[in-house]
Amino acid sequence: MSESTVVTLARDDGAHPATVEVDIEQGGRLAQITVGGHRLLIDDDASRGKPSHWGAFPQAPWTNRIRNGHFTLFGVEHTLETNHVDHPAHGPEQHHAIHGTVYARPWTVLDASTTTVTASCPIDTRLGWPFPGTATHRVTLGRHAVRCELSVSFDGPADGGNEPLAMPAEVGWHPWFVKPTHLDFDPVAMYAKDDTDMFIGELVEPSAGPWDDCFVCVEPITLHYDREIAARVAISSDCDHWIVFDKPEAATCVEPQSGPPDAVAIRPRLITADRPLRRHMRIGWD
Repeated sequence: MSESTVVTLARDDGAHPATVEVDIEQGGRLAQITVGGHRLLIDDDASRGKPSHWGAFPQAPWTNRIRNGHFTLFGVEHTLETNHVDHPAHGPEQHHAIHGTVYARPWTVLDASTTTVTASCPIDTRLGWPFPGTATHRVTLGRHAVRCELSVSFDGPADGGNEPLAMPAEVGWHPWFVKPTHLDFDPVAMYAKDDTDMFIGELVEPSAGPWDDCFVCVEPITLHYDREIAARVAISSDCDHWIVFDKPEAATCVEPQSGPPDAVAIRPRLITADRPLRRHMRIGWD
């Protein structure tokens, strides 16, 4: 690997060559996807000023928010450092732990080729997270699509001792797409919010947009553009939870996640040393 922290994947199958830039230093994220000269992701200088506002970054060992950075597991209370402030329409500002521990950290390249790169990042005590683990992100550029595979493993003891034998975990991605003309998707339900604008466990009928909401959805979400190349960008995943955030004027976020925001409180998923959590995401174009 060169001194650059960006690994560029490239493929030319005809009239519309594609490249994917993976920024290892900045959270192992997709910094940009370029198809036939069209840039699919937001990566301008202003957005790069905040690590959660550009590219498509992996999230682990939780996605979106942990309410007030607080959760209880196995009867033990845990308090994380908060790194995000929400300003609800009613009531005081809310401080949460957001997007996991790895999205703004340097990763380590495990292997790389012209079309694939795999990198990893330890899940340690950042923000006070109490469970040891490892996140691994594999990015592959294929014909008319990029596929991302994300896993998180628990690196704690397999047996014995007083240490926990499992840890809560969710994974997902947070892509910032250039604003489409419109999007198509068919959600099954959406999560209700309370008066602090935080999601709760109750599922309700999906509402009309614009959205900053979490949906249960098992079908791809398609973004439509007024251009000849990559006029349709489809995001698919084996994740069944999706955040859709289309309120910004210049961007739309379509975020596949393995579980809902604040999942450790709403419905905790536990992984063990021999049972990691794995999910994939595909961004395709035509």
